[in-house]
Amino acid sequence: MLSRVAAAKAPRTHNLCRVTGSSGRRREGGESEPQRPNMSRRVFDSTILLLLVTTMCCDTCGAAAAKENDGKSDLRSAEELQWVNLFVPQTTPVLPEGGGTPGTKRDAFVSPSLVSAGGVLAAFARGEIDAQYAVDGKVIKPTSSAVVAEYIDSSWDWSTLVEKVSESTWKAYTVLGKAEGKGNLDFVLRPTTTTKGNKVFLLVGSTALSYVNGIWKRDSPDLKLVVGDVTKPTGGEPSGWITWGIPTSLNQTTLKIPKAGLNDFDSSGGSGVLMEDGTIVFPVIAFNAGNIGFSTTIYSTDDGANWMLSNGTPPAECLEPRITEWEGSLLMIVDCVDGQRVYESRDMGKTWTEAIGTLSGVWVKSQSFFRDLNLRVDALITATIEGRKVMLYTQRGYASGEKRVNTLYLWVTDNNRSFYFGPIAMGNAANSMLVSSLLYSDGSLHLLQRRANDKGSVISLARLTEELKTIKSVLSTWSKLDASFSASSTPTAGLVGLLSNSASGDTWIDEYRSVNAKVVNAVKVHDGFKFTGFGSGAIWPVNNRESNGPHTFVNYDFTLVATVIVHKVPKNSTTLLGAVLAEPISTLFIGLSYGTGGTWETVFNGETTTSGSTWMPGKEYQVAIMLQDGNKGSVYVDGMSVGSLATLPTPEVRGAEIADFYFVGGEDEEDKKSSSVTVKNVFLYNRPLGADELRMVKKIDGSMHGSVSRALLLLLGLWGIAALY
Repeated sequence: MLSRVAAAKAPRTHNLCRVTGSSGRRREGGESEPQRPNMSRRVFDSTILLLLVTTMCCDTCGAAAAKENDGKSDLRSAEELQWVNLFVPQTTPVLPEGGGTPGTKRDAFVSPSLVSAGGVLAAFARGEIDAQYAVDGKVIKPTSSAVVAEYIDSSWDWSTLVEKVSESTWKAYTVLGKAEGKGNLDFVLRPTTTTKGNKVFLLVGSTALSYVNGIWKRDSPDLKLVVGDVTKPTGGEPSGWITWGIPTSLNQTTLKIPKAGLNDFDSSGGSGVLMEDGTIVFPVIAFNAGNIGFSTTIYSTDDGANWMLSNGTPPAECLEPRITEWEGSLLMIVDCVDGQRVYESRDMGKTWTEAIGTLSGVWVKSQSFFRDLNLRVDALITATIEGRKVMLYTQRGYASGEKRVNTLYLWVTDNNRSFYFGPIAMGNAANSMLVSSLLYSDGSLHLLQRRANDKGSVISLARLTEELKTIKSVLSTWSKLDASFSASSTPTAGLVGLLSNSASGDTWIDEYRSVNAKVVNAVKVHDGFKFTGFGSGAIWPVNNRESNGPHTFVNYDFTLVATVIVHKVPKNSTTLLGAVLAEPISTLFIGLSYGTGGTWETVFNGETTTSGSTWMPGKEYQVAIMLQDGNKGSVYVDGMSVGSLATLPTPEVRGAEIADFYFVGGEDEEDKKSSSVTVKNVFLYNRPLGADELRMVKKIDGSMHGSVSRALLLLLGLWGIAALY
C-alpha cells in the first residue's frame, strides 16, 4: 500500500485517496454539477488532503515535537541509549547447576526476563547449545538448553555495572535444566519470572531429552516451577545471592487433571504479576488434544505453596500472552490471527472480556489490507512513579520516513492518556530487534532485550535514566493541567489531548504531550492557528500508524471540541473539520462544514446534510463532533445539536479505522483566498460528553489557557529529552 506521502508523488489515473464529504461543487469540463437540495454526497477533493499530508512527517508524536527532524533523529536516538551485553554467545561463561567450572559455551541466548528482589537485579535467558551431527547426518546430540541467570547489585551505578560485567570473572549461572554433560539433557522454553518479597518465582516449559537405543527421544512437555530466596550477603559473590529450591512439576500437581480439555502447557515468557491482594499470577499457553492453542493463567493465593489453573481463556489461537494488573483486574495482550487484542478478567481468569478502549495505545488491528505481524507489544508492566500508577510497555512501530516496522518505542499510560517516545531500540539489515523485557524497581527503569545478527543472539541491558526523567515530567504536566482545568470546572475525565497556544514552527503541540498536529500554510494566533484558502490546514494524526498515533479509542468513542471563527462567506460549501478514515478509504466519517448560505452542514460517512442552524462571519463558535459506541455520530454548535446519525458503520464493517482529525482552511483551488477560518483550543476526550459538559468546556478562562501554555513551553527544555529518546 502506498503511504500518504508516496501516494501524493505517484502518477494518478484515478482518485485512490479521495476523501468523501462536504466540498464545493466539483468542476468537470468547466461545468459545475447541480446543487442538490438539503442533502448531497459530495467529494472533498483529494488534492486538498494530499497538500496537507505531503508536508506531514512521521515525527508528529509528542516525543519529537520540540526537535527539528533531520531524517536521522530516530537512528541517533536509538544509538545514544547505553547498552551492556549480559549474555554473549561463545563468550559468556556459564556455571553448571550446583557450581563447578564453566562448561560448554552457549551458541545462543534467547527469551529474556528480568526481575528485582532483595537488592538483586536478576536477568534470565535461555542458553542454547546447538545440535551435533555425524557425517551421515545422524544426530549425535540434539539442541539442548537451560535457564541461566546473571545477578546484579541494584545499588550499582551504571558505570560500576558496566565495569563488573566486563571483568573476566563475570559469569552466568544455570538455574534450571541440563544443557550439557553425559546422560539425559533438557530443552527449556521461555523463562517467565515474578517476585514477592525476597522470593523469585521462575516458571519454565521443559522437555527432557533421553538417549534410548541409540536414538534421542523427547519426553512429554512439563511445566516446572522453581523458587529462589534472595539471601544477598554483604560482600558475597553473586553466585550466593539467590538460593534456588528444588523444581516442582506442575504437570504432576496443578495440571494433572485436564481442565476444559487442555492437556499440554508451556510458559509464555516475560513477566508474571503480583496482584495488589498478594496473588501471584503467571501467563501460560495451553493446548488441547487437537493441538489448538489458548492463552490462560495459573495463580497462587498462598505465596506459591499451591497453584490453580484459571477456568477461562480468550478465544482460540490468541497466543503470546503478556499480562499485568490494573485496578484489581488482570489485563492480557494476545496475538490473534487478525492482530493484537486486549482482554480483561475481573475474576482471576474465570472469564475474559475484550477490553475495547483499555490500553488505547495498543494497536489492535491493522490499518491496511496487509497485516504487519511485527507491529506488536513486547513487554507490559505496571509501576507507581511519582505517586501515580501507570502502565509501561514496549511496542514496535515505524521510524521517521520508514515503511517497515523496525523500531521499539516505550509507551506510558494511566489508562486514560498515553505518551510514547523513542525509539529506544532499532533494527536494520544487519541487526534484528527481538523480544524485550521491562522492569521498574528501586527507582530505576531497565530494558532487557534480545538482539541478533549473523554472528548470533545477544541479550543486552539498558538503564533508561533519561527516559524515566521524561516520564516524570509528563506525569507532572498531566497533573498540572488537570488541576488548572478543574479550577475552571472544565471536565477533565477522559481529556486526553489539547491543542492550544503551544507551537513550534509547523507543529501544533499537544499540551498533554501525546501526539502533535502538523499545520500547513497557517498563521499562529493566540491559542490556535488561522487557516486561509486552499492548501491551508492541519492534521492531527491521533490514530495514524505511520505516525505511531496512540488513540485507538477514536474508533468507538470520542468528543472533539474546538473554538472556531469563520471569517468570510466562501464561494462554495467548505469543510471546517472532521474525522477521516485511514487510507485507502479516506472517507470523512464525521465532520462539520459551512455553506454559502450561512448554514452549518453536517457530514456522516461522506453524506452531507444542510442543517437549520446558521453562522455569521467573524463570530466565535464552539463546535464539537462526537462518536458513541462506534456508530452514533453527533455534531454540536454552541452546545446545541445540529445533526446526528445513529446508524454509522461500526469499526468491524467500515473497512478502515479513524486515523486523523483534519482542520481545513479552504477547498476552492481557483480562488485561494475564498475562505478563512481560525481554530483554537481543540480538546479531545476519549468519551462522549453531555450537553452540559460541552457548555462547561466553553467556559474556559483565556488567561488560564495562556498560563498553561506558558508553563508547557517552559517544560520544553525537558521535552528535549523526549525528542532525543
